Amino acid sequence: MIGVIAQTEEFELVREFFELFKTPWEWYRPDEPYDVVLVAGENATRRDYQAKILVLYGSQETAFDKHLSFECTTTPRPLLLSYKNDSLPLYGKSCTIQADGVRFLEDKSSLEAVGILNQARNQRVARVGYDLFREIEALLRDGQPTEHARVPTLETHIAVLRDLIVGAGVRLIEIPPVPLGYRFIACLTHDVDHPLMRRHRWDHTMLGFLYRAIFGSLCKTFTNKMPVRRLLENWTAVAKAPLMYLGLIEDLWHRFDRYRDIEKDAESTFFVIPFKNDPGRTLQGMAPRKRASSYGVAEIADELDILISQGSEIGLHGLDAWIDSARGTQEREQVVRVTGNSYVGVRMHWLYLAADSPEKLEQAGFAYDSTVGYNHTIGYRAGTTQVFKPLGGTTLLELPLHIMDTALFYPNYLNLSEKEAEKQIHALIAHAHRLGGVITINWHDRSIAPERLWGEFYARLLNTLKEEGAWCTSATRVVTWFQERRSVVFRKSDRGMQIHLKNAPINSNNGGPPLRVRVYNSQRFAEELRSPYVDTALTLDHMCVAPTAASCICS
Repeated sequence: MIGVIAQTEEFELVREFFELFKTPWEWYRPDEPYDVVLVAGENATRRDYQAKILVLYGSQETAFDKHLSFECTTTPRPLLLSYKNDSLPLYGKSCTIQADGVRFLEDKSSLEAVGILNQARNQRVARVGYDLFREIEALLRDGQPTEHARVPTLETHIAVLRDLIVGAGVRLIEIPPVPLGYRFIACLTHDVDHPLMRRHRWDHTMLGFLYRAIFGSLCKTFTNKMPVRRLLENWTAVAKAPLMYLGLIEDLWHRFDRYRDIEKDAESTFFVIPFKNDPGRTLQGMAPRKRASSYGVAEIADELDILISQGSEIGLHGLDAWIDSARGTQEREQVVRVTGNSYVGVRMHWLYLAADSPEKLEQAGFAYDSTVGYNHTIGYRAGTTQVFKPLGGTTLLELPLHIMDTALFYPNYLNLSEKEAEKQIHALIAHAHRLGGVITINWHDRSIAPERLWGEFYARLLNTLKEEGAWCTSATRVVTWFQERRSVVFRKSDRGMQIHLKNAPINSNNGGPPLRVRVYNSQRFAEELRSPYVDTALTLDHMCVAPTAASCICS
């Protein structure tokens, strides 16, 4: 059990941090013995904390530092730290530390220590020179800049604390963000922006198609980013366009059935526009006219019925829901009328989002949001691979977006070749193998049609994800699985650590894979097992016994 001491204004952040690092913890009680005491900010005093390891976070010198002869020097700039083989960017105040002990965090620029592990009397003390929960706040509120997009920063903060605890010989219980039977989760989503080419005449969408199909394809072929056969396919599509407008051939962008062929038994989510020819608003007024779509959800109801019958989910591709809860309710109702399902998630068109958007979306009745991501690159906007509760929300959960097709391939964004894109995606898969969680993918509805022709890449990506051990599924399935994980609570008893679920029975998520209980062991025991932990399924009738430790009873 971890006893936590933090500033009152950080309580919400502490609770969310320990929903992501799902391990037993409670607010510190002076008369209670703990394996770990975590002190955040300026709350450290010179009192003796009864624990195997004391972890002290803070960007400024405290009375405890003077007591243990730690010298702390505040740094005037944000630091980029190194932890093992990972980078750890900081976004708030920090300090470097001069003291005897093992250096486990260093400033990459100056090589000065920002984390020191010290032995004080019979207790280990880890001094970490930044404000942990302020860093979590910056990630969940503001997100990461592009230069750190590929760094799972929040997960690295969790890894630092976990490693300190396990390294101190504490047997740690955790519900990791990894479904039993899989190595990680892949969430498959599609933003439906342009389902039919024939709805576009001489607007910016059609002119952009013609330019990219004729000239952009030629340029990509000369730079080895597109094979000749796709160049010819795009030119053929341009030649066929008049026949399509005459109704003599099928619409070139109507590809919903092709997605089901590619995804096979894997469920996916299609986010649809509520209203035709409505660009929505920005904080300054009307959004650019080109943001408007040429269809509304009611106009493709028949196609959506087929998708639903094949196992797909329909969500809202919102226009004003992020800024106006009343409009959000109207937009949500458009999807409910077509699908008959009141459980509706949302992703905002063009990823519009504001600080108070979680509250607005929650008031409009959305089940989850999936807007936190990048338009122009791939990676971890909030620094995490996990579904989380955004600041300001009460019930709404955020399914972060990690990979978008246009970010990978558009000339104004990363402009990668398919080989380069596969390499960058494999780096995110490597993180998922190590950290668990979810990789959320957005492949637009027209991206497997001319002029993009990214269908073969998407098919290979799905095969790779499955081969790498991913559970490939829809947004609702992912969010529901994380909701079940968040409902787990730990309670101490005479028999050990009991594991309960607050609001839902175990495995209630429509047949999704079970949760797992992970028990980290002492270094000696880990060497005997050749593994640092043991995993067991979390089920109602299962008692998971922590090897050489107290039992944990699932009930």
